Amino acid sequence: MDEEDTDGYKEPCNQCAAVDWGISDEGRFYCRSCHNVIERTREVVDMSFTSNSNRISRIGNKSRIRKSERGYIWMLCEGFQFILQNQADALLRLGVTPQFKDDVLCQMWRLYLQKSQQGYTRNPIRNLRFRGAALDSDTDMDSAAESVLSDNFTDSGSVLCSSAGSNAESSSDWLGSDYSSTGTSASWKRSRSLMTMKKTLALIHLALVWSREALTLSDLLRLVKEGHVPYVTAYEDLPEEMKLCGPDALLFHVESIPSHRLVHKEAQVLVQFLQLPAFPPIVPEALLHPAPLSLRYLTDANLPDELHRWVCVLMDRAGMADQKRHTLDGGLRPVLPRYDLQAAALIIVTIKVMFGLDDHTEWDLLNKADSHDNKADMFSFRKWYKLVQAALVEAQQRRDQDTARKQWKGKKLFFVDKRDRLIVTKRRRISENVQMCLKRLSSCPVAVHYGGASSFQFCWGDENGSDGPSLHHTKLDGVISLSNGFMTPLNLNYWHPPLRPCNPRTCASHYPSMEPTLPRSFVWLLQLFSFMLDVEAWYLFDEVLEMERRVFGIKTPQMGQQLETRKWLRTEKTNATQTGDPAKKPRTPRKGRNRINI
Repeated sequence: MDEEDTDGYKEPCNQCAAVDWGISDEGRFYCRSCHNVIERTREVVDMSFTSNSNRISRIGNKSRIRKSERGYIWMLCEGFQFILQNQADALLRLGVTPQFKDDVLCQMWRLYLQKSQQGYTRNPIRNLRFRGAALDSDTDMDSAAESVLSDNFTDSGSVLCSSAGSNAESSSDWLGSDYSSTGTSASWKRSRSLMTMKKTLALIHLALVWSREALTLSDLLRLVKEGHVPYVTAYEDLPEEMKLCGPDALLFHVESIPSHRLVHKEAQVLVQFLQLPAFPPIVPEALLHPAPLSLRYLTDANLPDELHRWVCVLMDRAGMADQKRHTLDGGLRPVLPRYDLQAAALIIVTIKVMFGLDDHTEWDLLNKADSHDNKADMFSFRKWYKLVQAALVEAQQRRDQDTARKQWKGKKLFFVDKRDRLIVTKRRRISENVQMCLKRLSSCPVAVHYGGASSFQFCWGDENGSDGPSLHHTKLDGVISLSNGFMTPLNLNYWHPPLRPCNPRTCASHYPSMEPTLPRSFVWLLQLFSFMLDVEAWYLFDEVLEMERRVFGIKTPQMGQQLETRKWLRTEKTNATQTGDPAKKPRTPRKGRNRINI
């Protein structure tokens, strides 16, 4: 090749006078004898011009719009599957067992895909999709699909029920008898089958209940608010190949966290839609059972450990000691229990029984307790109220400030139409400039930095940073007395609002209209536990009414009816009651040990 290009050049070399030329990789001539490089280069003939290159093209007045490149078409369920995977991984990092993701949540997700006809069926629905980014080649498309589909929930071969044997049997049990059938009938509504961000939390809540984890729905929502579980900006973790555009992108974009009531309602709808089998029983040793769950709330509220004994007495009277009341069964008991609200309502009813909470009885009992000699070891309602009220006000202010400073917008720009990109970019730039100015003028931190995840709202003890001294070791000798070998509360009467149940479809909560007439101590106690669970006060008030119906078994329209409690609330005196040892673990009342005389 070099001889053909250098054949026409016969000039001698200036260094050695030889005529032996070659062409380097850069296309320049050099002498093969002395390797002298000269400025002459190889001539390149451009063959891009053809014989018809002298044609004149007509220029039209139509705007030249670049068409969007077509890429892999992603299904909406694939996007939600990726978000569910990230949420499950976040819970695993917080200490949830790995079986929660592989054996429970994965199977529920497969069942949802089959019931909604989006997967595991012969004729899946293909209109629930959005266009992904354009890819350069088939290899890139395969690798992009593998990044999402191959890294999804693993098939561990385990089963949800311990009686099942193999993964095939588990899939067949959860996906129905006909695995390749079209799923449910055409009568179901599309709105019930379409997955939303709120339903991802509901599905995770059902999986946590099935796994009998120590995370209630209020705990899950608090982890979401603190950013430990991705939700508001979960769309930012989607792969780059998934481009959110069009109205479908709004399904992944949320600017608020749903309430406890809405997520529980969505979970109840999913139970009916998925037709789930009977859940594993909530035994008394499970942390979702009212016995251990109420002990946790008593500790968080800085109440005496001895009070848990009376909570178990009322729990037994309400018939809540039976594990069937707390186990979800799609056929026999299709109602999903609200475990956290039930435990809080049980504590409130117990405090009403022990202290009255009518703005008079609790203070009269306190005056009688002041006459005892060992007042230092006895529980004081006034001291407890002042201590918890100060911590409650400070925690409420801290929560309001964190909510006001929370960034509800993600770092990535979100827009439905590409034509809105410039507007969204300008708004983001203005917002960042305003935040920078406020940061310079204010001494408060702009960003919200949450600490480690915790199941408690308050910290009681003598350590630095605690909310106050602990009252868990105090005794209830000032509000109970020994009568005929039985420990009986000194409070004789129990007041209650009307307990006649209303139709939830036609009647709303009566708490807003009744709140001005309720005793202030009872309203304050409702606000305390509402803050601990992060629910509305009326929502917890309705659960308290339901708990009173179970405990007393009456339906009366009278307001403030008095019931005599001494006749039926009596427990046998035991060593744990005499010593009041908080280290001794309280146990659920059993026959022969703790009795209720009616």
